[in-house]
Amino acid sequence: KPKKGTKEKGKSSKEKHEEDTPGKTRKRKSKDGGEKSNKKAKKEEKEEGKKETENKWKWWEEEKKEDGIKWTQLEHRGPYFAPLYEPLPDDVQFYYDGKPLKLSLATEEIATFYAKMLDHEYTTKEIFQNNFFNDWRKEMTSKEQKIIKDLDKCDFREIHKYFVDKSEARKALSKEEKQKLKEEADKIQEEYGYCILDGHREKIGNFKTEPPGLFRGRGDHPKMGMLKKRIMPEDVVINCSKDSKIPEPPEGHKWKEVRFDNTVTWLASWTENIQNTLKYIMLNPSSKLKGEKDWQKYEVARRLKDVVHKIRAQYQADWKSKEMRKRQRAVALYFIDKLALRAGNEKEEGETADTVGCCSLRVEHIKLHPRLDGQEHVVEFDFLGKDSIRYYNKVSVEKLVFKNLELFMKNKDPGDDLFDRLNTSILNRHLQSLMDGLTAKVFRTYNASITLQEQLKALTHSEDNVAGKLLSYNRANRAVAILCNHQRSTPKTFEKSMQNLQAKIDAKKQQVEEAQQELKKAEDEFKDTKDSKAEVNVEKKQKLLKRLEEQLAKLNVQATDKEENKQIALGTSKLNYLDPRISIAWCKKFGVPIEKIYNKTQREKFAWAIDMADEDFEF
Repeated sequence: KPKKGTKEKGKSSKEKHEEDTPGKTRKRKSKDGGEKSNKKAKKEEKEEGKKETENKWKWWEEEKKEDGIKWTQLEHRGPYFAPLYEPLPDDVQFYYDGKPLKLSLATEEIATFYAKMLDHEYTTKEIFQNNFFNDWRKEMTSKEQKIIKDLDKCDFREIHKYFVDKSEARKALSKEEKQKLKEEADKIQEEYGYCILDGHREKIGNFKTEPPGLFRGRGDHPKMGMLKKRIMPEDVVINCSKDSKIPEPPEGHKWKEVRFDNTVTWLASWTENIQNTLKYIMLNPSSKLKGEKDWQKYEVARRLKDVVHKIRAQYQADWKSKEMRKRQRAVALYFIDKLALRAGNEKEEGETADTVGCCSLRVEHIKLHPRLDGQEHVVEFDFLGKDSIRYYNKVSVEKLVFKNLELFMKNKDPGDDLFDRLNTSILNRHLQSLMDGLTAKVFRTYNASITLQEQLKALTHSEDNVAGKLLSYNRANRAVAILCNHQRSTPKTFEKSMQNLQAKIDAKKQQVEEAQQELKKAEDEFKDTKDSKAEVNVEKKQKLLKRLEEQLAKLNVQATDKEENKQIALGTSKLNYLDPRISIAWCKKFGVPIEKIYNKTQREKFAWAIDMADEDFEF
């Protein structure tokens, strides 16, 4: 996942937007620079898709390996390391207290990390500034430490301008120069971006180590601004098969360790210095290992369907238990099931942002209302969930749940745990005893997928055109995104793109009105003359009017969809929580092209589902 504030490599914001709106038709350029007709382009895309499917390794048709074994052969080149630091030109200077100061190479490199971010809101935050300055001073020479004692006296503006100019120059490169850079990147991708897995060439997801820089984190993370150190070969553990050609480390270096562990799916790993967590190089989402994991995930969620009624009956009975720990566990499980809340992991005090899940809710995160807005037993939730996304919801709950919450909150301070007899480990052990492989995430996946399937059945009308069916699909997807609290801030370009769309709608309305007048004229002429030419003209005008009305309807649907989705992120649930077979079965049943729902990358990721699901698939 790209960190907040960074762009996913290789994708512009326009491409990201198009991924979230796969129903959008794009104009394609032909080799001679002209635009291809949509029909021709679609035909070519279909042919391409056909070849894609034919040539694809259908791993899901092969016999499954024994439990725990992920591969028998794995060979790769190891990670591609971030390029070494290039010093600033002599005419670009750092100033301290108004005077130019020549920095040592290591100190200068860290100064450029901060300088590059001068126009970002992160550098205005006190916690970011303090963490950066503390870590920067640790890397300075003793001479520099004696001089540089106050961040407010540091002037990074000239360095910032240098990188802005460099970025603009890169954008202004000629087509040929850009092509040359692309060829160099492709060469690196070709060399490091693929591995051999069980005799098949598979694409690697993230084959580059993260470059050094300043940690950003999500929300108001207490470690933002700290120095992310450069990853060296000596930090990296390589994983491959014994009989493969072991990757060579860069000259003058050696690997931390080489392993031959076929029970894991990663190719290389290292520990990052900020949160001391392991980072991995994994295969691309379209690979066998990732696909198998996805398929497995949805099959476990489908198994929950057979026992979920029993589990619900059990936790409802536990609301009356004589043991407080059972009552707390039962109410927490109700929240996880009904509201798709995450379980919430235990964290070290002050180590990470103050985000919570179900088990770590505090008294201050909920308010109880016996009556509110015409509903009874309303619980008002307000807390920061994963990635510091605010979860705010008012929910009418069962009377016994409400009474139990009153009991759990009695004689407690706002900062006390709501479920003081429960933690994630206890909950997960209990879930595991109810069904093999059951976790809070399985509940989330199950409820997301079942909601999509039910909503699609309720909202889709077979007589609608493709645009109407896609609107129904996005509405069903939105119901899931709301359930899972997948929000986004309104895109900066939203107002502008809505204005452009409205201008198109107004222009199309004008064309419809003109076509109506032209048709009336033609009909009057035919009435007067009864001429066969005049009759043909009436038919032509009717066809034109019909086509324009369809185009107008399509634009109106697009505007409705855009407005309804401005603060909802549909992509997260579509790629991570919804069994793709539900969407594919829907496409096949209602004659909607799959490429309207999933773009090329997503179709590669879900190739197993496209091949498996027919129109009668039920989650």
